[in-house]
Amino acid sequence: MKVTICGAGRTGHLNAVLFKQRPGITVSVLTGAAAVVDRWTSGDGVWRVRTPDGRVLSGRPDYVGTDPSEALINTDMVIVTQPAHARPALLHDFARHLPRDRRVYVGAIPGFCGFNWLAAKTLSGTDNVVIWGMKDVPHTAFDLIPGERVRMGGAKAQLFAALHRRETAASRAKLQAMLVSLYEAPVTLLQDYLEITLTPGNAMMHPAVLYALIGPGAPWENKPFDRPFCWWSNCPRAGAELLEACDAENQAIRHAVESRLGIDLSSVKPLRQELIEAYGDQIEDDRTMYTLLRTNRAYAGIHAPLVPNPDGPGLVIDRASRAFHEDIAFGQALLVELAARLEVATPAITKTYNWALNYHGGFTEGAPACLPANWPEEA
Repeated sequence: MKVTICGAGRTGHLNAVLFKQRPGITVSVLTGAAAVVDRWTSGDGVWRVRTPDGRVLSGRPDYVGTDPSEALINTDMVIVTQPAHARPALLHDFARHLPRDRRVYVGAIPGFCGFNWLAAKTLSGTDNVVIWGMKDVPHTAFDLIPGERVRMGGAKAQLFAALHRRETAASRAKLQAMLVSLYEAPVTLLQDYLEITLTPGNAMMHPAVLYALIGPGAPWENKPFDRPFCWWSNCPRAGAELLEACDAENQAIRHAVESRLGIDLSSVKPLRQELIEAYGDQIEDDRTMYTLLRTNRAYAGIHAPLVPNPDGPGLVIDRASRAFHEDIAFGQALLVELAARLEVATPAITKTYNWALNYHGGFTEGAPACLPANWPEEA
């Protein structure tokens, strides 16, 4: 089986190395990072992963390059690991290079921010494409040196994937077999892609913490940080409480979708339950959202996106971060639009979203652009 990974960031790098540990897997990496391509071309091209227990895994991707016509030759599966805001252009660029002589399974890890709708819209002329997504990343990853190494964080105990609702039972069975051949953790296929779209995650987590750090009345409102800051190990109580309020509203959206479409979305669990089931004994204290976030070893050491303050000493939040361009402009924007169409009140989500729009001031396009015009009638 040939797998083409789109993106050489943390998730792409980690998955490339993990796949090379599996027998019979050819790995191609499509990236826009010329330095990563040069290193692979001119050096030994071996990528490495340091595991949580101190082992080092290594693997050399079979191809690393910027040319989709090369990366996608004879591919069986495409995995998009690039952030949501990069996906529309990526799918548009590689659509004409996909093989036509076989089923090609085009998915995203993670599959949130309406990837199913985006892929169906962008790849509408390729009827041999099977669209899928994974609910979350199989492992966290951090400390990336592009094209060289990355550190693996906590692993999920179980993986969940879903297909666009247009796909067949045969494609469903094939996808599961393919994913089982790639990952050690057991893989469960969900019944509906909305189980991924509504799974609570970064689209709520990062905006809630940002608001509690630098929003109205927050400790660092209009004030630089004096040192690096960990998203979760240092999460303020106000951020955890706002996150719980946003999560409750996401559950209200879930119930409204279930009622409107007549489907079962019981797998869309409250965030705290979701995290406990995902990380298990890696969490030292799961009594509250606040204690869970601060004591989850899988999250330890993950830094908030800070850059040098251009107006003086200290550090400030990076407006170029995917926390804004992916989690807010795509993730939160989609939740706000779904809630509006379902007439569900979401004051906490909307408050953080509107604040972020004003704070950032530079968003141009977001996830609602891919949402079918007459959803939920066209699900």
